[in-house]
Formats: sequence, structure tokens, C-alpha cells
Amino acid sequence: MILLDSISKDLTSWINALKEELPADEVVTWDEVKDPSKVKVAVVWNHRKDLFQRLPNVELVASLGAGVDHIVNDPHLLKEIPVSKVISSHLTVPMSNYCIGAILHFHKQFDKYWEDKNQKRWHQEFDPEKPMKIGILGLGELGTDLAKKLVLLGFEVHGLSRTKKNLESVSTYGGNELNTFLSRINTLVCMLPATPKTEGIINQDLLNKLPKGSYLINVGRGKQQIDNDILKALENGRLKGAFLDVFPEEPLPKTSPLWTHPKIFITPHIAVVTKVEAAVPQIVENYHRLRNGEPLINLIDRDKGY
Repeated sequence: MILLDSISKDLTSWINALKEELPADEVVTWDEVKDPSKVKVAVVWNHRKDLFQRLPNVELVASLGAGVDHIVNDPHLLKEIPVSKVISSHLTVPMSNYCIGAILHFHKQFDKYWEDKNQKRWHQEFDPEKPMKIGILGLGELGTDLAKKLVLLGFEVHGLSRTKKNLESVSTYGGNELNTFLSRINTLVCMLPATPKTEGIINQDLLNKLPKGSYLINVGRGKQQIDNDILKALENGRLKGAFLDVFPEEPLPKTSPLWTHPKIFITPHIAVVTKVEAAVPQIVENYHRLRNGEPLINLIDRDKGY
């Protein structure tokens, strides 16, 4: 039996797609489960808090997306249960496109020209493009794809990962070279996975190590940023602007000062959205592999958390 569970996502299209692929198997939501002991695979996104306590025989937990922090941070999930995530070009392409759009927004000063337009002000600069030295914090599959595309666009690109990587035309750094990495860029793109070590990493201490007048783009996870520290960095000029897609609390409360800050651009966690047609075949393949005793695909490292 395959169980789908989420407290924040409409699962109708997912259930229909899985039933079409597995017509002879039970695909259910929690409300339809009569015997939880029969659930072998749990497919989840922001699942109910006590779910894993109620599934004594679950053998695989699959995320509906690339993020898995909602799973690995659940204290009730046994360490030996494998966890899979979605890996697909359907994720890398939209993510890179989003980040490139955010970078070009700053590079071409579109925020300035939007204000000029509202003020009916014709201010034609001699050199309207802002020089940008882009630093990607996190060179996983998504970060690596972005780095390669930015190189093709002619940008100076730097990248930091836990273990130093070798990418053509990209200056790369290992985890112990964070300060050097930050000192050489003026645009920081956070693409880190959510782990205990990355929580709150975008804080006053890190931002103060960036050159004055830098830009911040966060498409990682909301809990990686300290909102008040970002606001302070904008006010003291350490940051010239911020482009944020994720937030510690989502939806972003209407009382948040981020909404009205003129130097912050906000999108509602839409940098990349998992497509059913991309994820379901991977879930189905793992389901068959599990039943046949074959090695599973797209598994995360439980010790690393991603």
C-alpha cells in the first residue's frame, strides 16, 4: 500500500497519477487507511506530525520534491528507513531560470528603472549594468547547473560547497574557505540544503563579511535566513538589495516588515515547483524496486540530511 500525506498540498493530481501507474495497488490518503500496518511506502510533503508513529511497517519514505527537511527532521522516523527525493531536470531548469532572472534584475537595475518609470524620470546612464561577482552557496545539482549557465552568460562565478569541487571557469571553495569566498563576491545566491548546520546561516555575521553594497538571493530554505539581520544589513548598506523566495514562516505573515521594504523583492516560494509528471515515475520505479528487492534510486544520505 502507498500512502500520500500532506497538510499543505492538494494531492488529487498525485493520487490520480499514481493510481494510473499502479492500477493493481492501493494508493490512499490517511483518511482512507483502514490498516496502517499495510502501508509500505509513504509519499509525503509537510506530513502530519504523528504519521510515522502510526506506520509500523513503512519501508520507504518518498518526498514529493527535492527538499527532505520535513522528513529527516521528524524525530519519529527510524534512522534505518530509507528516504528518497525527486531529482529531475524539471527542477534544475526552473531553478536556474529563476536565479538568472533575479541576478539580471539587479544586474540591469530593473528596480531602479521601475522607480524611474513611476516618477516619469528619464535617467539614461552611461553604463547601466552593475558589475556582479556571483557567489553560489551550495554546489549541489541545482547550484552546479546555475554556475555553468552563469559562466555561459559571461559572469564571474564563485561557488562554495562542503567539499571543494572542480568546475570549469568557476572559482570553487571548500567549506573551510567561507570567509575567503564571501570576500570575493558581491552577489550571494543561497542554494544550500536544509540541515541543522545550515539553519540560520544567513545572519549578521555572514552578511558583514560581504563587501558593502552586495546583493542577496535566497532560494534555499527559509529557516536559513534571519529576517531581522537581513533588514539590518539593508539599512546599514551592507546589502543593496535582497531577492527572497523562502521564509522562516510560510506563508509570510502580513505583519512582516519584509513586505513593505523597498529594497526587498518577494516571491511566494515558487522558484521551483515539483511537477507531477516528473516525480511520479521516480516514485513508481522505487516502489517496484522495493517490491523486487532491488537497489533504490534517489536516496538521500541520512547522516548528511540531504
